[in-house]
Amino acid sequence: MNLKGVLYGIAAALPYMKKQMSGHIINTSSVAGHKVKPGSAVYSATKTAVRVISEGLRQEMIPYHIRTTVISPGAITSELLDSISDPDIAARMRSFYNDYAIPADSYARAVIFAIKQPENVDINEILFRPTRQEF
Repeated sequence: MNLKGVLYGIAAALPYMKKQMSGHIINTSSVAGHKVKPGSAVYSATKTAVRVISEGLRQEMIPYHIRTTVISPGAITSELLDSISDPDIAARMRSFYNDYAIPADSYARAVIFAIKQPENVDINEILFRPTRQEF
């Protein structure tokens, strides 16, 4: 799902952006796309793939003036925990998020920062996490 959503979103928006010769694709990765923890190798691999796809897209869209940003948040309050099917991993993650997660509007502020840049500036990646989060 992590990859399909990114690919479907790009496929839906790109024809319009190419036609208008401008646009901004923002994809969501994760701190887990930079650092692998036990029990999260597959999730980390999909989030790393989001970064790679986005960088390839950035390079291919230069002639169309389309910007590409990857936002890689750490522990953010979201519905992510609801998708973890392994009870042990879910319990560990729930405890971690209860202790460390920051509000979702932190992500929104990162998006605003990226899109408010002048058209000749492309913020390629934003990696952020709660100040108390180690990884």
